[in-house]
Amino acid sequence: MTDTTAAAWKHLEALAQPTLVELFADENRVEAMSGRIEWRAEEGETGILFDWSKTHLSDDLLSGFEALAEASDFTGKRAALLSGAKINVTEGRAAEHTAQRGTGAEASVEEAEALQLRMQMLVEAIHEGALGQVNHLIHIGIGGSALGPALAVDALTRDLKLVDVHVVSNIDGVALEEAFAACDPATTMIAVASKTFTTIETMTNAESALKWLKDNGVSDPSGRVVALTASPEKAVEWGVDETRVLPFSESVGGRYSIWSSIGFPVALAVGWDEFSAMLAGARAVEEHFRDTDGRDNLCLRAAFADQYYTRLRGCQTRAVFAYDERLSLFPDYLQQLEMESNGKRVTSGGEPVDGPTAPITWGGVGTDAQHAVFQLLHQGTHLVPVDFIASIAPGDALDPAHHAILLTNCFAQGAALMAGGNMAKDGKDPARAFPGDRPSATILCDDLDAATLGALIAFHEHRTFANAVLMGINPFDQFGVELGKKMAKEIEAGEGDFDASTKALLEKSGLG
Repeated sequence: MTDTTAAAWKHLEALAQPTLVELFADENRVEAMSGRIEWRAEEGETGILFDWSKTHLSDDLLSGFEALAEASDFTGKRAALLSGAKINVTEGRAAEHTAQRGTGAEASVEEAEALQLRMQMLVEAIHEGALGQVNHLIHIGIGGSALGPALAVDALTRDLKLVDVHVVSNIDGVALEEAFAACDPATTMIAVASKTFTTIETMTNAESALKWLKDNGVSDPSGRVVALTASPEKAVEWGVDETRVLPFSESVGGRYSIWSSIGFPVALAVGWDEFSAMLAGARAVEEHFRDTDGRDNLCLRAAFADQYYTRLRGCQTRAVFAYDERLSLFPDYLQQLEMESNGKRVTSGGEPVDGPTAPITWGGVGTDAQHAVFQLLHQGTHLVPVDFIASIAPGDALDPAHHAILLTNCFAQGAALMAGGNMAKDGKDPARAFPGDRPSATILCDDLDAATLGALIAFHEHRTFANAVLMGINPFDQFGVELGKKMAKEIEAGEGDFDASTKALLEKSGLG
């Protein structure tokens, strides 16, 4: 931390912290604390409303955070990210997921467009029957190679499904057997998604999938495989024909890779036009993030709120509740994006951080969550900032009462968290008391289509980056996932000297 950023934090810590009710004395608060990101659709302008009015952000706090952003060189680091500079300092490379959407170094954008065209041609060839009848795809990956596709396929295939896609990430054979049971091997393709094409969970599952095809009469199992990788030569060595290898750049991180060939199962499931729309929605957010400064930059404003609650109020968790069944996997997706990116204990310069970094991201789907975890949110001793995500347009064709009740509950929860109260008749029963003054933000989409999903994902990518800049950390490495994997390999090889508990567990399991 520099002297300038330390001074900015000291100033923020000294500011008054009004209650939410006090903040709402300002009749212009909702307008001042809300903003939209829009893009052109067939029916006209559409977009997403971001309402941060029910958070404790005040004009003074926003000014203070703007000073922190300036002291942290947010503008310079944003420019470095979007220009393809080597902003991932620990690994000495760029973070070029934005190039997949048309923003970045010219050569990287051109490469991304060429690789997307290659993917489009394969997707359309499959849809046209050039590779035989394909009714199913088993997509095998893990982490970012699986979470993004699983989210998008689940969200976008409720009404449209050109190919039935099953995403398998777990090395537990039960997960793979479930996919096998749902697919006809004669009309199934396998997508193997691995940046290095060496990930043990993914490659073990891939070998079992090939065996399943062979055991069920497929004469050329390797001919049914598509490889999605940044190491195309390894995919070819493994046995995939080079015409079915879809590369992506080494500078595209796993949890940011859905925009690359890792998005192949999405395009195959819903068609290239829908995948292209997802890219367009992300690009609209990108343009807002690139061209808007200070508090008006909605991704940065969200990071201001995150930093306020984590650093100034000591909140250890952040909850996300999607009031839309199509976004049931969105909290899981954000867990990896935010916690793997910003769950760090040293700065970009290798110094210990002097405060908390990423909170624990968790959540669920409304209204289910109201009958489970909302008890703690309303009356527990933890202060938990909450994000609500909803769509004005319903995702179903049933009685409109369904969607009206869904949205009513969503908005009521935010109001109740803020206002509090006492449900006792005399207003004096402490067991029925709600302290209120509990923060929430609402992200309200006009509709939940492919473009909106792309916009939501890109918004949170840039929110995560903005948080990292304010904390002075590198969000693009993930060495924390490697130690346990290294030790697992040592166990498999019969190497390593482990503690007594681990040795006993291995012995009891027949692995020692």
